[in-house]
Amino acid sequence: MHEIAKFIYFKLMGWKLHGKFPSHIKRCVVPVVPHTSWHDFYIGILVRSVWKAEINFVGKKSLFKAPFGWYFRWMGGVPIDRSKSTDFVTATARVFKEKEVFRLSLAPEGTRKRVEKLKTGFYYIAKAANVPIVMVAFDFENKQVKVAEPFTVSDNIEADLKKVNSFFKGVKGKVRENSY
Repeated sequence: MHEIAKFIYFKLMGWKLHGKFPSHIKRCVVPVVPHTSWHDFYIGILVRSVWKAEINFVGKKSLFKAPFGWYFRWMGGVPIDRSKSTDFVTATARVFKEKEVFRLSLAPEGTRKRVEKLKTGFYYIAKAANVPIVMVAFDFENKQVKVAEPFTVSDNIEADLKKVNSFFKGVKGKVRENSY
């Protein structure tokens, strides 16, 4: 699959990679911005195959029932039971403690529509799970996926979010007008 993904990503699609995904890091939060289209899904699948990296996602428990539950698990999904009293951040941070390898990708916009501000759940998950953040940008305008150096959240959320916003600034998604 790795060679096929490389052929499709680099040769057929003509995309590039800027930066290197830190595969040696076994647990991290991977915010991917901007999320403007369903095209982000297959770009993500191709890129993780190119990187040879297991990258996961979480979803509500009901998604993991028949008939498609096996597929979501096979794709790296992990169910979260939100019917209990735990909140999403706590429930997701718990998954990090249960898994040897867990790299959580998510779209911090929370929608494919344009937003002025990212949701901070990814930040609080990283903090609660005590794992680094590895930012990834899907830059459709320049046909590249950019990867930032991993960073550990501090006690200064303003400074940390300034770093996050700086990395994603100006990156254009598939639907330009919906880009962060």
